[in-house]
Amino acid sequence: MAPVMSNRNRNRYRARIRDDEYADTATSAGGGPVGTYLLHRVKPHLPPWLGVAGTGLAGVLGHARWADSAAAGVGLTLASVALTGTTWWVGRSTGAQRRLHSAITVASGSAWLTAACLAGPTTSPVGDVFLMGGPVLALTWNVRLVIGRTTDPTGEGSDKGLLAKVGLARAQLGATKVEPNRVTAPVLLEPGEQTNDDVTKALARLASALDLPKNAVRYTPDPSSERRGELVIVPEDMLSQVVEWEGPSNLGGSITDPLDLGRYDDGAPLLIWLPGDPDAGRNSTHLLIAGGTGSGKGDTALNLLTEILSRRDVIVWFSDPKAFQDFAPLRPGLDWGVEGGTDTEVLIEAVKAAIPERTRWLGAHGYRQWLPQCAQPQTDAEHSCRADGRACGCAGMPFLVAWMEEAANTLRALGDDVFTGIAQEARSAGISLVVSLQRPSYDQMSTSTRASLPSVIALGCDPRDEGFSLPESVIDAGAHPGAWGNRRPGYCYIVSPGIAEDRYPSPGRTRRFTTRAIAVMELLATWAQRNGATADPITARAAANVAGRAYTGRTTTNPTTNPTPNTHTGSTGSGPSDGGVDFAEEDEMGPEPHHDPDDAGIDPEADLAAPEPGDDAPIFGTPPGRRPSPEEARRLFTDALAQFESEGRMIVGPKDFMDWCDEHQLSRSWVSLRLKEAALDGRLEPTNTTGRWRILPALTAA
Repeated sequence: MAPVMSNRNRNRYRARIRDDEYADTATSAGGGPVGTYLLHRVKPHLPPWLGVAGTGLAGVLGHARWADSAAAGVGLTLASVALTGTTWWVGRSTGAQRRLHSAITVASGSAWLTAACLAGPTTSPVGDVFLMGGPVLALTWNVRLVIGRTTDPTGEGSDKGLLAKVGLARAQLGATKVEPNRVTAPVLLEPGEQTNDDVTKALARLASALDLPKNAVRYTPDPSSERRGELVIVPEDMLSQVVEWEGPSNLGGSITDPLDLGRYDDGAPLLIWLPGDPDAGRNSTHLLIAGGTGSGKGDTALNLLTEILSRRDVIVWFSDPKAFQDFAPLRPGLDWGVEGGTDTEVLIEAVKAAIPERTRWLGAHGYRQWLPQCAQPQTDAEHSCRADGRACGCAGMPFLVAWMEEAANTLRALGDDVFTGIAQEARSAGISLVVSLQRPSYDQMSTSTRASLPSVIALGCDPRDEGFSLPESVIDAGAHPGAWGNRRPGYCYIVSPGIAEDRYPSPGRTRRFTTRAIAVMELLATWAQRNGATADPITARAAANVAGRAYTGRTTTNPTTNPTPNTHTGSTGSGPSDGGVDFAEEDEMGPEPHHDPDDAGIDPEADLAAPEPGDDAPIFGTPPGRRPSPEEARRLFTDALAQFESEGRMIVGPKDFMDWCDEHQLSRSWVSLRLKEAALDGRLEPTNTTGRWRILPALTAA
């Protein structure tokens, strides 16, 4: 295939052919080739000089006719103004430089002609101005012609020609800022005829003209003007090369420092913030991670979670219905990890209970929002909760991240508004909610919850789902995650406080996690156990009041012993893989007895109890024969609630009593009535899910 010739080279080639053809024709006609060639090259430069000569001749003739006419002076002046204005108006479709040059030339020439007609072309200083100014004006056009041929045969800038191709002929580009792999140019549109929407609609054609992918050309409108904006062109996709994760970016730093997830397509770091910063004018935020199957959502979540766990002043409560398939190496570093179902329901209720307690603590210590010093002991009298103004010395309160992985499962089980209260209230309590799911459509997540998630990491998706992840303005500016689908794992757009708005439509890519990363993640979890924050007494008490023994906080690991829970709370669910049995403790208890411990209080010599109704029922084929009395049934129900509490199952409903009902010959409707009575007695509390109740720990209820 022949190489493609640029427009500039093509025009130069055609001009050279015309020159050669003209020289050949002149030579064959008998003329000298040198003289003919020089005449041909000079001809384009003659019009300005002919214009100067014609103006001088007109001045001589005009002076002979109108030297003593006052009316002629007025007429020539008006004609000069009209001619200059017409030149400026006609030149509106050309470049700004050409338009100004033309108007100055016409104004100068017409002004001299008026003076020459009235005062005489040879009088001083009219004649001197002609002899000096005329050649200068002619030469400026000659210079313009020479430079125009060298740079652009059409006489227009290359940017002007490019905009004309895409339907923006009258738009103007300002001073272009060239950075490594990024070109930024301000755009000024024709007033009254073009708007920012015209540029947005032309982005695909502009990308085609530059032979670039659509998402390599972006436009950011100026919020204060409908005809101004900024055009960004990224000529090379720097994201095509996979970068593997090798470790956190800021081990031991604060959660207020930026979290580094990867890089943008121009090589800049891909940063995000969760807590707010009043000095920077940045609000705290909740985060949505959205992407289709195969889009790299798991690796993106790992990038974010490893960055969070590497910080010294944050704890993480994590729900993963997939049983920590991707996050198992990091699980020991979590303050609380659950695997979905009722455990997730308990965790959500614990977050709701912690919000008012944490908000009350922040207000009592003089904080309008969570700051890094909140995580430290309160030794500053300015942040004291004491009435006398002395330093209170209260324990610090770390930032809390409540992470809902594969949230679609939770939304299906608990309702589409299960996160609404958290999303609307948690930011003021130093809590960030992270919700990860494939398709954040409005039939899965309530509009109130979606509106309360101001930040989003949008990975590849179905083109029809772009509007569920990104704001319309960002899509109009050139962001299109639907163009990737699952073909470019890790490619994403990030919209979040702290990121410049012109970065919103810029694609980035997160780092990839391979099997080589597992050992590093395990080391990070160990570091978090030993050096990371633990839950403060306020948050721990709120969680324990809801979850009972289901919450224990982050475990600590000793190289010579099995993991043991912190004393301030309970279990993360990250204990021994054998279901929680501590074999060392079992050995200390001695050999297993040869009789059933339940039979220890039976006297083998005592008489058997008298038979009761139903005791003679067959063992197999029928349910137990004796139905408990009403008083006994209520006692059994109370014992069942205590049993659920001891097991850490703090959210219950009639379905949790199905086996119990079969065992005691009681109906689910009877259980529903007892649950309502227990709620009136203060033993239970209704949740946001109909038919589900939260057990209040016995001491709390009392």
